Amino acid sequence: MSAAKPRIAIVDYQMGNLRSVEKALEHVGAQPEITSDPARILSADKIILPGVGAFCDAIRELQARQLVEPLRECIASGKPFLGICLGLQLLFEKSYENGEYEGMGVLKGNVVRFNLPHEFKVPHIGWNDVQAGNGTSVAILQAADPAADFYFVHSYYVVPADPSVVWLTSDYGGPFCAAIRRDNLFATQFHPEKSQKEGLQLLKNFAEL
Repeated sequence: MSAAKPRIAIVDYQMGNLRSVEKALEHVGAQPEITSDPARILSADKIILPGVGAFCDAIRELQARQLVEPLRECIASGKPFLGICLGLQLLFEKSYENGEYEGMGVLKGNVVRFNLPHEFKVPHIGWNDVQAGNGTSVAILQAADPAADFYFVHSYYVVPADPSVVWLTSDYGGPFCAAIRRDNLFATQFHPEKSQKEGLQLLKNFAEL
């Protein structure tokens, strides 16, 4: 008799590509559940925090649904946790998107806007390659080509206070943090659910951690 698949909670706070993430996880054989119920999130085996839109709206929605503390608790407990795009930025202390807003404060650092020469359009939209940040091999990227391109859509990026959490970098008019990792915590600025083969491989690896 095969073991039950780990249950992966996709956090619903009205700000993410929920169905895209759900379908991508189902495609790689995972068992996702879209939920905004703190109890369901706390009882899940793994957590994914997606996100698209403005930082101020996102943190307000998380607070309104009383999800900030459960998410912090899940991360502190050691459960595998994956943030995607805005779900990466929300983990940090502060964002300067259209003002100044406090984030979840799981990681020290800020979210800032690209300040680039005029030939670089903002937002940064499209395919871009990534490079290893601190040179450490991570299981979540096994069987994925680390030189592959991933799909980005963003005007802001994270600047971690601790450079050791920078897992992957990319370059758009200069280097920026494309993904972070710390123990059980992973988060990407790019969208693995939109990144075809290599993105699906990353999600598969996360589901199998």
